[in-house]
Amino acid sequence: MAKKNTDKVVFHQIKVIDAGAKGVSVAKAPDGKVVFIPNVVPGDVVDVQTFKKRKAYYEGKAIHFHEFSEHRIEPICEHFGVCGGCKWQNMKYSQQLYYKQNEVLNHLQRIGKVELPEFEPILGSEKQFFYRNKMEFSFSNSRWLTEAEIGSTEDLGNRNALGFHIPKMWDKILDINKCHLQEDPSNAIRNEVRDFANANGLTFFNPRAHEGLLRTLMLRTSSTGEIMVLIQFFENDKANRELILDHLYEKFPQITSLQYVVNNKANDTLYDTDIKLYKGRDYILEEMEGLKFSINAKSFYQTNSDQAYELYKITRDFAGLTGNEIVYDLYTGTGTIAQFVSKKAKKVIGVESVPDAIKDAKANAVRNNIDNCEFYVGDMKVVFNDAFIAQHGQPDVIITDPPRDGMHKDVIEQIMKIAPEKIVYVSCNSATQARDLALMDEKYKVARVRPVDMFPQTHHVENVVLLERR
Repeated sequence: MAKKNTDKVVFHQIKVIDAGAKGVSVAKAPDGKVVFIPNVVPGDVVDVQTFKKRKAYYEGKAIHFHEFSEHRIEPICEHFGVCGGCKWQNMKYSQQLYYKQNEVLNHLQRIGKVELPEFEPILGSEKQFFYRNKMEFSFSNSRWLTEAEIGSTEDLGNRNALGFHIPKMWDKILDINKCHLQEDPSNAIRNEVRDFANANGLTFFNPRAHEGLLRTLMLRTSSTGEIMVLIQFFENDKANRELILDHLYEKFPQITSLQYVVNNKANDTLYDTDIKLYKGRDYILEEMEGLKFSINAKSFYQTNSDQAYELYKITRDFAGLTGNEIVYDLYTGTGTIAQFVSKKAKKVIGVESVPDAIKDAKANAVRNNIDNCEFYVGDMKVVFNDAFIAQHGQPDVIITDPPRDGMHKDVIEQIMKIAPEKIVYVSCNSATQARDLALMDEKYKVARVRPVDMFPQTHHVENVVLLERR
């Protein structure tokens, strides 16, 4: 006897009450359980078709709108609702900021359970579109089809795509015509690559069969106007590789750095590949307050250049440097924050686990004539020990900007042991930041908090916290 499917039920006229995690909105089902619904806005009243049922919640989609929220706006992107990128593009920007600030507050209160000062207002982004300096697109020979195309009896023709992965579908790519995240010539370059490849019979990657020439396209831009293009090829086909690279450089002579990589690994990550320079130089330059930072294909750099500048200014302001302090910049990356605060510090020590990042940090310090910054490679929980501190001096201020997982407990224990006067904690995940604040609450009070919106139209938010020794 077939098992009755209890996952698929319809709830009528339920009101969306909140914006939840990962850009999905929240409603309450008649039985009191939470319902997670994408592509709706708090205030909408909808009928929901559920497709997943769990002990404490449902997942579903809106199939009919009875009322539209006052906070709803018309998305400007033709790919909205299918592309998984800008999930909040149908929500007024003022409301996006409200929910981001509220998320940080909830995390610090609910997870951290620490005493909090009054929050400083979230810093919104002046640019709400075309703000990203890095985009990565994937090739596929089997593009995502719309429902209309699936039901059509017509020949769909070319199935090649260059665009983004459909959410939760690793092998399905949505073909992108115009993306509103990166300034031109980003769209022009991507579309030209796809059109030229199609016109010349170049094969697009098939991730299931592991075949095809063209695998990924990465575009990086800088506030100085420089452009980096990197094409990842799966097959080592010299003639066709040079055909498309030569065409691209001729069509867009403003490209500063044209690079490629041949990658026939199972995954398309670049960090363990040998990247080749084809034209120009192997980096582009970003500038901030007269400081210049080289960015190569593997470099980590904040993806919103303009807002990164605002984030770093807040970080420097929270640190309250007078010129006499020894500052440790933990998880320093390419040393951007370290060099940004260096002119107001006696000495800055940067630590990072990625050797290439430290190589870039040192090169950038030389380029910027900075002689009071030192950079060291090492696993933070290993290198940040008593001997390291004895060698470099007791820090007056620690700036920490860890990955999404937050700081390792051994790093927190060492910070508590050496007890600097101030800690400025920059985080891209306020949940793990809240956990770490709780671990330091015995010796440190939260003195200032300011969220920063780096990614308009998405649920992501950065947060800066100043901790002062009790």
